[in-house]
Amino acid sequence: MLAFALAFDAFAVAVAVGIRMGDLERWTVFRLSWHFGFAQFGMPVVGWAAGGVIAGLVGSLGHWLAAAILVAIGVRAIWEQRNPEERQWAGDPTRGAALIVLMFATSIDALAAGLSLALVGTEILYPALIIGVVAAGMTVVGLVFGRALGLRFSRQAGILGGLILIGLAVKTVW
Repeated sequence: MLAFALAFDAFAVAVAVGIRMGDLERWTVFRLSWHFGFAQFGMPVVGWAAGGVIAGLVGSLGHWLAAAILVAIGVRAIWEQRNPEERQWAGDPTRGAALIVLMFATSIDALAAGLSLALVGTEILYPALIIGVVAAGMTVVGLVFGRALGLRFSRQAGILGGLILIGLAVKTVW
């Protein structure tokens, strides 16, 4: 249950990426699912290992930072759909700095989950592995679902993708 709850962020972002990119190559699907899965595996381990130190440093700021990133990406996606005559960002969100930002934004809650697992005395390797595998799988499903939406509904799907990201930001802060 925890793995699916944590993987929803990766799923929602993958839907938005699938809508935006349209045509998905196997390597792109692998790259995003691998990185999201790795981040979802690694963050609980870091949270578990660092315990209270990470919680003290990140605290509620981590949720606000993740929310700000998701809102910015969501607003940009909506703006691009409403202003097609303007030059759209041609970057690939599955590469470089954009990928790192998305990895962080979708896995910050897994850091807190790792801390909670440490507080209840649970070993971390098996739960972190399950969390990472579920996140990678839900990323693949989200990309395929987003691509289907994008091909069928085009502009409206782009706006929906932006709204999903903004809704995810609200959920993150909530």
